[in-house]
Amino acid sequence: MYERDPIMSNALDNLWEALQSHVLLSIATDAKYISNPLPSAEVADGPSSMAMEVTVTRKELDELRKVWTKQISMAFHRDVNTLKAVTESKSSRAINLFPYLKALSVPQFTEILLDEAQMLIEGSDTFSIGLSHLHKELGRKVESRYHVEQKRQTGVLDKTCEIYSLYCDVLSEGNSSDNSRQLWQRLIHENRNEGPSLDVQSVTWPKAAAVGVGKFLYNILKNDLKINVNATSRGNRQPKLVPAFYSLFRYEAKLAKEQIKPHPVLIKLYRKSQQENLKFDINLVPMMCPPQPWSTPVNGGYILARSDLIRLPQQAHQQSERINEANPQDMYPTLDALNQLASIPWKVNEDVLDIVLEVFNNGGNAKLDVPEPPSALPSIVETVPRNEMTGFDRFNMVRKKMTHRRKQGDMYSLWCDALYRLSLANHFRDKVFWLPQNIDFRGRVYPIPPHLNHLGHDLARCLMVFHQKKPLGPDGFNWLKLHCINLTGLKKRDSVEERLKYADEIMDDILDSADRPLTGRMWWSSSDEPWQTLACCIEIAKVHRCPDPTKFMSGFPIHQDGSCNGLQHYAALGRDTAGAVSVNLAPSPVPQDVYSAVAALVEDSRTKDAENGVKVAKILEGFIKRKVIKQTVMTTVYGVTRYGARKQIARQLEYIDEFPKDWVWPASSYLTVKTFNALSEMFTSAKEIQDWFTDCARLISAVCAQNVEWITPLGLPVVQPYNRSDRQGSSSKTVQIPEHFSMDSYEKPNIMKQKNAFPPNFVHSLDSSHMMLTSLFCERAGLTFISVHDCYWTHACTVSTMNKICREQFVALHSEPILEDLSKFLVQKYSYNESEITNDGSVIDLTKRKLNRILHQYPDKGDFDLRKVLKSVYFFS
Repeated sequence: MYERDPIMSNALDNLWEALQSHVLLSIATDAKYISNPLPSAEVADGPSSMAMEVTVTRKELDELRKVWTKQISMAFHRDVNTLKAVTESKSSRAINLFPYLKALSVPQFTEILLDEAQMLIEGSDTFSIGLSHLHKELGRKVESRYHVEQKRQTGVLDKTCEIYSLYCDVLSEGNSSDNSRQLWQRLIHENRNEGPSLDVQSVTWPKAAAVGVGKFLYNILKNDLKINVNATSRGNRQPKLVPAFYSLFRYEAKLAKEQIKPHPVLIKLYRKSQQENLKFDINLVPMMCPPQPWSTPVNGGYILARSDLIRLPQQAHQQSERINEANPQDMYPTLDALNQLASIPWKVNEDVLDIVLEVFNNGGNAKLDVPEPPSALPSIVETVPRNEMTGFDRFNMVRKKMTHRRKQGDMYSLWCDALYRLSLANHFRDKVFWLPQNIDFRGRVYPIPPHLNHLGHDLARCLMVFHQKKPLGPDGFNWLKLHCINLTGLKKRDSVEERLKYADEIMDDILDSADRPLTGRMWWSSSDEPWQTLACCIEIAKVHRCPDPTKFMSGFPIHQDGSCNGLQHYAALGRDTAGAVSVNLAPSPVPQDVYSAVAALVEDSRTKDAENGVKVAKILEGFIKRKVIKQTVMTTVYGVTRYGARKQIARQLEYIDEFPKDWVWPASSYLTVKTFNALSEMFTSAKEIQDWFTDCARLISAVCAQNVEWITPLGLPVVQPYNRSDRQGSSSKTVQIPEHFSMDSYEKPNIMKQKNAFPPNFVHSLDSSHMMLTSLFCERAGLTFISVHDCYWTHACTVSTMNKICREQFVALHSEPILEDLSKFLVQKYSYNESEITNDGSVIDLTKRKLNRILHQYPDKGDFDLRKVLKSVYFFS
């Protein structure tokens, strides 16, 4: 499986030689659990006087940090001693925090709290997270640091270094028939008698302990950290010390929730300092070495920092229990797919990064989707003196200012997101890195590092390319040009041949975009995905000027997207011929566009209504376009409600300048009904299956009072984590359930969420299964493969092979009796024995009989031949 590609042998030798020399360093950095500060991507400019002010402000902040360090240390000792005395003198049922506050040294607690303070200062000054959530998150940071220190003290760190070094040795030799999980398990087994065990799972702290530790530290932050409010004032004013952080209360859903904010003077100082470095926890950044393969549901991902296999709410325990109860081998397909996706080495696309940095540091560009700083937003000007304003004028001015502040907060959040992403990309520009992966409760895969990954929007995806390069071969250049046209969205309804012809016709624009991205004709900027298009233009220009394009070494990823993937799965489940044709499961000379087909049906119905004198139908004449109903069609299979669909269509109608704004809401209501009717007409079986899913989930959650669960075709147990808690509405004064006892095993299911979410969640688990199957078979074939849900990436020279595997695995997946197996599972788990049901005709008995009947009555299938997918060019394209 790991046999080397002879063309890449030199590159792999260099890669693994570099890896071998940095393995211990990488792990040691990982063990610290805090990465070194990274240079910020923001470039400060301005006159020398401004530079002098920045220098002075930075010095002030450095002095303030030293003062805070002493204050935190003194306050920590004081409060711990107080807590110890109170704990010894009182018998309390509350959890004893004293052992948890001894888990780390005082300097370590101080460092964590200083980092937390900086995180608060960096946040938006118009938005704040609830204090209770901050307590929990800070407590978890302390817990994570403690677990790393424990591994260091117990020798697990040294043992991990040894196993990991052996693991890299075997991989670099390239002669193992084991996959990464099997190899890791074998090395663990062979070295089981030497040193500590690596299979011991760290015990998670109780939620009450994490919250308590976080609250303890936040009390120090609020009560002991001071700021001189005259620090930014001109003149030699006397220092005036006030708390650096203060609490405020905001209403959320009729409840006043406490939030914490830094003092405005502190924010001003921080902004004026124009910080050069950013600091990230190590589990927020990519890895400098291949991740530890997932060998069990609790071991994998980052080498020492804890990684969660499944992203679950804190109170959701049922799915973890199901996984622990399952046969370990049932989890291997999921784990192996995660390991394959995490094994791909990446590098930063430096050509594109330099261009993005130039735009970002010049103030951003809204049209190019590069965030602008909040200062770019024009300020609100009061044209009328305040003493001359009427009450209504003052009300409007206050509302405008509130909207302005909210907009500034949104802009700042987006700007910070871009700053983090670009700073990390700049830091990794000459390095090779890896992205550990995990899943959500449905099995959908996500990279664990949140800032620099391939899963984000256009600006995120354009920054990354495969480290491994492969020759384009005879078809690679065509795939590259086709990918460029696909990104523009200009030829969605044209054949592959027409798209390639168009690419050749506009080659001058492509080359101009690559050569003069910001000063030329900027053809790329009008694309649906402008930055990815620019990246592709630059790659095409390099190949175009290469003497032999077939030998050009390229690491540029080529994407293949599913055609309305949710409806594809529904059409395959129901063997619906008409639906299958409309979503490209059947071969066709040109791609079928389901959105245009639905729009045509809606237009036919509107025309008839207009002839019958329906006024809203007459108003909509000429406005029923593909774009108006596209989002609603796309999200129908993912459970969008009629109210949500109405808002989607209303938003699209508002974007049309010519459409009368007074008719937006009634027209959107009318189009929502027509769109749902058209979908029911086109996808009969999809509607029947969706209704069956909904009925099953409603009855299971209502009658059985249980969460809906199922097992994916790859063996992953899934439990929907939607519960309702009655604690807040309880009027009982005698029984109070602490927050940390919130567990889904002891709460009633949220019936509305359970029934609405089951159809989309089940389909998501199917598209995840299809992706994982494609991943495993691509690995077996020696392909580089990565995915963004239903968008599959590989090298240009291997697109044809990946397409073949993708179609074969879709057919293999849906050749299984998926609905039949689901029905059997639900019947076995939720149905009532007839002996348990009385014959007194009560509502409860009738409902139980209905549940038994519905669980058995899965929809019938049509006659569509799944093997046609194998020859469908536009199934994934």
